This record gives sequence, structure tokens and C-alpha cells, in this order.
Amino acid sequence: MIVTDRLTLRRARMDDVDDMHRVFSNPAAMRYWSSLPHTDRAQTAAFLSEMTQASHDTSDDFVVEYQGRAIGKAGCWRMEEIGYILHPDHWGQGLATEALQAVIPHAFETLPIDRLVADVDPRNVASLRLLDRLGFVEVGRKANTLKLGDEWCDSVYLALPRPMSMS
Repeated sequence: MIVTDRLTLRRARMDDVDDMHRVFSNPAAMRYWSSLPHTDRAQTAAFLSEMTQASHDTSDDFVVEYQGRAIGKAGCWRMEEIGYILHPDHWGQGLATEALQAVIPHAFETLPIDRLVADVDPRNVASLRLLDRLGFVEVGRKANTLKLGDEWCDSVYLALPRPMSMS
């Protein structure tokens, strides 16, 4: 568990399903995610089940809890690759920044990685700005990397090397 000024980042539990379904069924939250919005609670339950069963050797993912409620997730959903999502009710309050400022050093302290990477849709300007502020740099771009429904999405690839102080 990681505790910040406003957030608790903890391992997923199956009783998070209703709060997390609120996130994963929201079209705005899912606009640049790697899947379409969840249409039923069972999809979210399956996603949570994967989170709870993931090996900590390959995944270091956290539910983001704010004021006693799960509002999203942040962490390395697979080795090196960082991901995050918050319900839109919590956008613009610095919560994603706060979560990532806690997750990034944790990842470098606990995982055998030399860098963190991110794959971001280039239209997701807010996410690109956030990662830039956190020190991520663009390392590549590719068109038509993911098809969601009838829409092809592109990718901007970013990387954050392990800080020299943690080498």
C-alpha cells in the first residue's frame, strides 16, 4: 500500500467491482483506454480478477482510493509499462499527478526495470502533458496500433529512465 496526502494506492479487491465499473463503463474515462467502455459489471469483475491474480513479478498495479472510494487505477499493469485511469469526476484536481508521483518511485524501488514506458493516444493531450511534467520523453510514434470498435487509434511511445540516484 502507498499513502499520499489525499490518496491510498492499494491492491485491487473483488469488492471494488462497483466503484471500478463506474470508471470502466464511463465513455469519457475510456476514450483513450485500450478497450471500449465496459457494458456490464461482469467485464469489470473479470478485469479486477486479473488484477488481483497478477503476479507481482510481472505486474505492480494499484487501485486509487480517494475519500474511501475507488476512483481508478495506476501502476505497472505489466513489467515496465505504466498505465492509469481515473473517473472524470476526479479529473483536473491533481490526483493523477499525485498517484503517479507515488507509483513511479515505488516501481523503480521494487521492480527490476531500467525504465518505465507508456503508450498514449496522441489525441490524449492531458495525459501527454502529465507524463511530460513527470519526465517522460517521446521515443516513437506509430499509426493504427489499436482498433477499438470501428476506430483506429495511433500511439505515442514515451519512456522514463531509472533515475541515476536509484541505479
